[in-house]
Amino acid sequence: MKKTMFVTGIIAACLFTGSALAKEVKDVVPEVVNAAANPVIVSAVKEQNDKGLKLAKIQELDKEWMAAKEPTAFMKSLTSNAAAKALAKIELRKPYLVEFILTDNQGANVAITGMTSDYWQGDEPKFTNAFAEGKGNTYIARPQKDKSTGEIISQVSVPVMSDGRAIGTLTVGVRADKLK
Repeated sequence: MKKTMFVTGIIAACLFTGSALAKEVKDVVPEVVNAAANPVIVSAVKEQNDKGLKLAKIQELDKEWMAAKEPTAFMKSLTSNAAAKALAKIELRKPYLVEFILTDNQGANVAITGMTSDYWQGDEPKFTNAFAEGKGNTYIARPQKDKSTGEIISQVSVPVMSDGRAIGTLTVGVRADKLK
């Protein structure tokens, strides 16, 4: 059963009721917020937003992404850019964190630390709840088996903020079994 609760201020999280694990996952939120505030991360999102990609182009890239049998040069570029490298360093230091997904203001991938199932996150709760129409919220999803990693994870999504507005999102998989 899902439960909505306010963590602090306008930060909302979707947690499962009655679980000690929910508190442990919630305790990771400040680390994710800190990662999203990294100047390299903020700069990468601003740069992507400045490109002005149209939603139709993003959806076209999304279809190509999902149809690809092997990672394309474009896909690989999102795992090797400066933002992806910065996120990968965090992932290496924190064994309970996996699969960082940085998106722009439409939910298109900007940087990833592992191949995602699709390119466009903009139609998924992890983006829509964290971006919150530019207001920004924290969203914590109930643990489930991740299609990309095959692990049981809970995704924590936070806004990437600039000048008091959400400009993108950062989603991180939290390996619940590694928190204990």
